[in-house]
Amino acid sequence: MKTLRVLQFICPVGFYGAERWILALANNLDSNLVSCDLAVTRESDRQNLEIVDHYPRAAGETFQLPMRGRFDWRVVAGLCELIKRRDIDVIHTHGYKSDLLGLVAARKAGIKCISTPHGFGDKIGLKMKLFVKLGCFSFRFFDKVVPLSEKLYDDVVKMGVPAGRLLYIRNGVDLSEVDAVARAETRSDEKPEGGHIGFVGQMIPRKGIGDLLRIFDRLWSTDKSLQLSLLGDGESREQLQAFARTLPSAANINFLGFRADRLEMMQHFDLFAMTSSKEGIPRCLMEAVAMQIPVAAYDIPGIDQLVEHEKTALLAQPGDMDTLAEYWRKLLYDRPYARALAASGREFVQRKFSAARMAREYSDLFYQLCDRRIVPIEEV
Repeated sequence: MKTLRVLQFICPVGFYGAERWILALANNLDSNLVSCDLAVTRESDRQNLEIVDHYPRAAGETFQLPMRGRFDWRVVAGLCELIKRRDIDVIHTHGYKSDLLGLVAARKAGIKCISTPHGFGDKIGLKMKLFVKLGCFSFRFFDKVVPLSEKLYDDVVKMGVPAGRLLYIRNGVDLSEVDAVARAETRSDEKPEGGHIGFVGQMIPRKGIGDLLRIFDRLWSTDKSLQLSLLGDGESREQLQAFARTLPSAANINFLGFRADRLEMMQHFDLFAMTSSKEGIPRCLMEAVAMQIPVAAYDIPGIDQLVEHEKTALLAQPGDMDTLAEYWRKLLYDRPYARALAASGREFVQRKFSAARMAREYSDLFYQLCDRRIVPIEEV
């Protein structure tokens, strides 16, 4: 049986959820069934292409396509040449730029195309909004659009995408990667000197990191041993750092930027905190729950798909910093309660959100689009 050849295509903005999602999928696809190459656009010498460094060579090859400026239609020609050279059957795109470029390339090359929306930004400039709207409009012409969450699915339906072109495949986290770190590290059941609160993600407006800093400062005022670590980067980082420097707790707030060892660092968190106003299904939260880190966050669509209030986490209404602060205290200082919630969260993620299950469903989709079936081993 001829292996199906898929090309993952993304215009990376860093090493965030979408980039890590691609790695999780590639790591869990059966290479006997699907060969999975990766193409990225190279837009500047300073661009973060960490996804290329981490891409599993057993899955497929990686390719960098030069792009002049932030958007360049000439990338389509490079994609078409790559599709022909690598005999690609399906192109799988991630993000509005890759959606637009990948769709045109797929139609020119005569192959199938799939888009996986990872989320739709808010509080963005007019020019960016126009590009995002154009990218969303392009969903109507893909062979399949596969949103990461039920909320994103509903959003795409409202964009007028025909029902026959839509499919929901539940998001997944690479538990093997998480478990390897968990085995290497030993978490203490005793409360260390000072609790360690952590956040991982893009530093952009919809993440609401200002609320997170304010809550931390409030708790620090009664416990000077508390530490806050923020892993990630983004357009709001400088503004957030300037705000943090005005707080009494500034010396205990650490902006650590991108970290290749994020899982190792997360393993030392006593609390994982999120104050987002909008999410898909955040990969960083899946990883935290899988690592049995207690979670306190705002109760918004996407997050509510991963954790449930008082069963696997503690969730406050968006903007209710008073309640969220109390939940932080509860999880930091009532260790048996925090461990019980975290253990329940791990069981739920393992059952519902494994990347292995997600990869099997995507393999089925790739084969269905190409009018082929996966042949059972006993028939080979």
